[in-house]
Amino acid sequence: MWARHLSNRIPFGPHISSARHFSSPSMASSASEEQGNASSNFLPQNSSNYISLDFEPNMEYQFVEPLEERYKCASCHSVLHNPHQTGCGHRFCDNCILSLRELNAVSICPVDKEIIKPQEVFKDNCCKREVLNLQVFCKNAPHCAAKMILGRFQDHLLQCLFQSVQCSNECCQERVLRKDLKDHLGFHCQFREEMCPYCKKDIVVINLQNHKEKFCPDYPVSCPSNCLQIIPRTKVDEHITVCPEVEQECPYKHYGCPVKDKRVNLKEHENFALREHMLLVLEKNSRLEEQISDLHKNLELKESKIQQLSETVKKFEKEFRQFVQLFGKNGNLLASTQVLASHIDKSAWLETQVRELLEVANQQQNKFDLGPLMNTIDTIKQKITLLETYDQRLVTLECQTSRHDAHINVHKAQLNKNEERFKMLEGTCYNGKLIWKVTDYKMKKREATEGRVVSIFSKPFYTSRCGYRLCARAYLNGDGSGKGTHLSLYFVVMKGEFDSLLQWPFKQRVTMMLLDQSGKKNHITEIFKADPNSSSFKRPDGEMNIASGCPRFVAHSTLENTKNTYIKEDTLFMKVVVDLSDLEDL
Repeated sequence: MWARHLSNRIPFGPHISSARHFSSPSMASSASEEQGNASSNFLPQNSSNYISLDFEPNMEYQFVEPLEERYKCASCHSVLHNPHQTGCGHRFCDNCILSLRELNAVSICPVDKEIIKPQEVFKDNCCKREVLNLQVFCKNAPHCAAKMILGRFQDHLLQCLFQSVQCSNECCQERVLRKDLKDHLGFHCQFREEMCPYCKKDIVVINLQNHKEKFCPDYPVSCPSNCLQIIPRTKVDEHITVCPEVEQECPYKHYGCPVKDKRVNLKEHENFALREHMLLVLEKNSRLEEQISDLHKNLELKESKIQQLSETVKKFEKEFRQFVQLFGKNGNLLASTQVLASHIDKSAWLETQVRELLEVANQQQNKFDLGPLMNTIDTIKQKITLLETYDQRLVTLECQTSRHDAHINVHKAQLNKNEERFKMLEGTCYNGKLIWKVTDYKMKKREATEGRVVSIFSKPFYTSRCGYRLCARAYLNGDGSGKGTHLSLYFVVMKGEFDSLLQWPFKQRVTMMLLDQSGKKNHITEIFKADPNSSSFKRPDGEMNIASGCPRFVAHSTLENTKNTYIKEDTLFMKVVVDLSDLEDL
């Protein structure tokens, strides 16, 4: 069903579609009035007041009443899907009529061998309504006894309690009946979350045992020292500080005891080795006493030197008093003053010597030879001067290196830009055809479902070297009416270099296909001709026009069905072809 997305898509013109239908009464009446005109244009759709009836082709349906021949396709003999009637009066599915056109240059009716003229083929909406209102049984019969019209078959399957559905838990690939889904999610799914009984965190069931054994902080574990006590994992370090089985060194280690044993055995060791410990303590005390004795001897020696210096000071004081008396008698004040100054200097010098000796005695300082130190300082100064010269040269080299790096970065950026342009040119098509390879389908669909990357774009392609610039846009989880159930595919007109030379609006016929990878060419195809009145096909003002396309291009159930080969090795291929037959070259 072609629909217009309110934000960025509008419908384009008429097409022959696979299980696609008009979504408003106005469009249905317009199509009924113009059944024989293959070049007429669709009117805008309004999906808000219309619910589309449809069914999946290529499926086995069990009808309540036997299926009449007039409701069977003259080619595939299955129930008619989007029936088209030919000039000879026979009805075909839209895909079957397309296949007849593709297989032969001139289409031949397989019933009466009449030539099928395209202008005489029209959509048989009357027959389509009758087919959609045929009563069918649910495919899950006899478990499900429901009956419904064919057009509501898919809607019923979305609610049928006996329909097989995928488990909604991430990573779970199991399929269960819808009526059993709640029980599966609550009790049987290995990917459901359950509360860890120890740390009370919600953990996926399949990982719960591994969580308990390796990561749960409150999981009870055995003591690493094998004391047979069970403790929470987070309390192990605390337990080790008191565990009787942990090995420890003897408390008398610093006295020389080399024993290392379990904590529970150390008490017994202390009791039995009491005599040995006391001997070790006495031996160490004896060594300490010897050291104290040596210190006392050194102190006595220094005290003796201090005493000698004190006697020398007293001697000088006595001589000083004699000189004072002598010079006092002669009355020579100047000479006495000079002698006094001389003795004062000697006294000061002696006091300085005494203080130095006292400091030596108390602090035991060593005297240093300053000559080698000064030579070392001079050598270091010379090296510093040399390093300063090297530093200046290094600054100059760094400046030159920075300039070279800047030039190299500019060249690298240009090379990267050229490489990207070459890659784009190598992969760009200029013949109006695009083969779009979409890899990592499951991951990209999951990103679309989670709302992270809702849509993806193909590389641009062109109708010629100087032609229209175009691309495709896909919503892997669907868009609009197809959201969550279908893959949506859209066609986009982009801004190009030669737009001013081209004819506008864009009017070409476009074919969009989902390619079958089995080699049987069971492709899903959409053909349309652009509506010249649509803003999607005018000359682009911005980077690209509003995208137009099909929100229900292909159902997920068809695309992901293992019986089909639209997806192979997590990769699918889509093809877009623009009809160039009536396009003028520049």
